[in-house]
Amino acid sequence: MRREHVSDLLAFLAVARDRSFTKAAAKLGVSQSALSHTVRGLEARLGLRLLTRTTRSVSPTEAGERLLSGIGPHFDEIETQLGAVRDLRDSPSGTIRITCGGHVAKTILWPALRKFLARFRDIKVELTMDTRMIDIAAERYDAGVRFGEQVAKDMIAVPIGPKTSMAVVGAPAYFVDRGPPKTPQDLTDHNCINLRFLTHGGLYAWEFEKGKRKLTVRVEGQLIFNDVYQILDAALAGFGLAYVPEDMAQPYLAKGTLKRVLEDWCPPFPGYHLYYPSRRQPSAAFTLLVDALRHRA
Repeated sequence: MRREHVSDLLAFLAVARDRSFTKAAAKLGVSQSALSHTVRGLEARLGLRLLTRTTRSVSPTEAGERLLSGIGPHFDEIETQLGAVRDLRDSPSGTIRITCGGHVAKTILWPALRKFLARFRDIKVELTMDTRMIDIAAERYDAGVRFGEQVAKDMIAVPIGPKTSMAVVGAPAYFVDRGPPKTPQDLTDHNCINLRFLTHGGLYAWEFEKGKRKLTVRVEGQLIFNDVYQILDAALAGFGLAYVPEDMAQPYLAKGTLKRVLEDWCPPFPGYHLYYPSRRQPSAAFTLLVDALRHRA
């Protein structure tokens, strides 16, 4: 294959993945017109249209999707191998991209990264706060962080935190005019603060377990957020019941500014895990970071 043909394929991959000539051109450091000309030249040589272009969007055609899925992973593997070779230098280096939620970023990742990055000055870490269950390979992340039970089976999962549990909490003022729920079903009579998932736009259903009984309750309330810290703030202000990680609520429970209910319905479950594709060839920098984050009981 001629060298310019490789460049044309990389140009197509950039546009197809970003669904935008503007974003792809900025990443590649070329003009939009030059990038468009390159992709049109590739389409002309293949005799196939690879991208559908409108004034508002760009998307791969059937042929484009097939080319994207066929050659994309190979170029990613080449990039990974080149990164691994570069890491053979005296000092491990490179950028590690991780998608995670705000809670784990604040409570687990950042405390560990403060020490790690001070030790390895040539390693960069990019954290993207996101509640979506995304395809980390497709969106070019090196790893993601989710609760252990949410990690796909084809991923390598490394525990980075202890077992945890959820907590249903409300401010004392909230309970002045209403009694606390005795069972999860009682939540349907309460003002609950909902969490919306960005992945599919749906609301998170509260999950409970007691012995062999498992229940899922879809709650209602005046407020919906996509961030657990906002949910906690609303609960502290007396706007309803919140369903949050136990460690978030603990300081307020100790001070009495929050009251916990349904504790016997919220058993421990696998905590946060760092996950990444099993086919991934870890770089030296990534291996060091995984070891630094690994939870040791």
